[in-house]
Amino acid sequence: MADYQKHQRHKKCQFCKDDAEFIDYKDTQLLRKYTTDRGKIKPRRVTGACCQHQRDIANAIKRARVMALIPYSVPAVSGRGDRRRKH
Repeated sequence: MADYQKHQRHKKCQFCKDDAEFIDYKDTQLLRKYTTDRGKIKPRRVTGACCQHQRDIANAIKRARVMALIPYSVPAVSGRGDRRRKH
């Protein structure tokens, strides 16, 4: 049997590639890429951002939340319907 080594490819930071000066909190389309469907901030291992840019992303998302540009959380919608028994 061949021993296969698991090589995880590290994602390159998109902001370092683009040589971004700063991350704008008013750019909600960009910030939505870095949040889950429930409104949580995605971790660095998922986004592929470097440490500094991940911190900048988190701060921009938090500022946008305070300014009410993006929601703090999204209500959970379950597809099961009403679980209470109707008589």
